[in-house]
Amino acid sequence: MGEQLTESDVKKIKEEIEYRKIVVRKKELEAVKEARAQGDLSENFEYKAAKQDKNRNESRIRYLERMLKTANIVSDDSKEDEIGINNTVDLYFEDDEEVETYRIVTSVRGNSLAGLISIESPLGKAVLGHKVGDRVKIAAGDDGYYVVVKRIDKTTDDSHDTLRKY
Repeated sequence: MGEQLTESDVKKIKEEIEYRKIVVRKKELEAVKEARAQGDLSENFEYKAAKQDKNRNESRIRYLERMLKTANIVSDDSKEDEIGINNTVDLYFEDDEEVETYRIVTSVRGNSLAGLISIESPLGKAVLGHKVGDRVKIAAGDDGYYVVVKRIDKTTDDSHDTLRKY
């Protein structure tokens, strides 16, 4: 089973692939040519670094293309009163007695440090489809914890989200 992506994710991935093929690839090839022209390749650090950068770019292109080939396209539509992809939610963590705000996203955009929780994470899986006031158990190994959904905001703009690097 492949990565779960929204149409917006697919668009961003295609844009990154195109940018890497047209802009980055050209720049990296030029850097390799310049470093090669400096002479002895066995002791040429610039040449080795340029080759590594070029290979890293090609690897990222292959990774993204493979992701698109195996992807499962999911809808980011949800009922007005239910948590869905791209929704911002306030969750009350009972154990900590704190309210935290997260946005539920696909795994290619997940970044828990920035408040972006993946739909494939335990928290993201558990709260999808729930409504304000629902008490949800989050599985964590043999144990778990409870959160209460306090607010759902139907976020529609994901233009500032970036794709994870790997």
